[in-house]
Amino acid sequence: MRRLAVIRDIVVNLATGNSRDPAAAYAISVARTFDAQIAGIAMCHSPAIVAGGMEGVPADVIESLREESARAANGAIERFKQAAAQAHLPAEAQMVETSIEGIPRTFGRIARTFDLAIVAQTEPEATTSAGPAAEAVMFESGRPVVVVPSIQKDGIKLGCILVCWDGSRTAARALADSMPLLERAKSIEVINVGSGRREAEESLAAVGRHLARHGLNSSSKALIADRTDVANVILSHAADLSADLIVMGGYGHSRLREFILGGVTRGILDTMTVPVLMSH
Repeated sequence: MRRLAVIRDIVVNLATGNSRDPAAAYAISVARTFDAQIAGIAMCHSPAIVAGGMEGVPADVIESLREESARAANGAIERFKQAAAQAHLPAEAQMVETSIEGIPRTFGRIARTFDLAIVAQTEPEATTSAGPAAEAVMFESGRPVVVVPSIQKDGIKLGCILVCWDGSRTAARALADSMPLLERAKSIEVINVGSGRREAEESLAAVGRHLARHGLNSSSKALIADRTDVANVILSHAADLSADLIVMGGYGHSRLREFILGGVTRGILDTMTVPVLMSH
């Protein structure tokens, strides 16, 4: 009997800004599916101090803002524990204090000792965020991250998984990291989005053989798009398939305090409509 790949532990960033937390709800469903340990992290942060800004603010006001952040974090932890208990799932949760600028790297470092990190999509209209950006988790953790759309209402579904393949190192990493999910999917489609069909089909066939050696059936398709339209083609095809999850490599690099994403990765994160597993 073939042994399935497993996910043993999951870490999720808890939403402190409002009571609705699609990432936490999704993470709980993943933990139930894999009988995995789950930990929730709620970030507490001090106000950002910028030149010409916060220096003149009284210390008691800054402390009041920090305490407000702590209350929001504790509220997120309580909601997470209640949701886990309703799912009959043991869960750990903790508040971690850092600067608002340090949140992404702090959560990324925490995620290094978990099989999977789960975060919510950054709201496109948000000017600031108390949550870690997906790119920070990818670059800092070395672990796969599932980004949950802000509109997500359902827990994990594994009816159809769409795998994006371009033959790169990051795509190979994402394919390997997603194996526990692929093994439980009802259907798998591997796509290549580019301008060359023959070369793409040969590469897709190699992926199909690799999955078959793991006992997995898959279909494949080469899609044509120019470089500026790849993200739209992926998301449109995912909608046509009613895909439950997209798997793809996360492209870009970190430079000093910045996380610089490739255009396709940024386009997916900005306009995603289904959960996306990314690896870097």
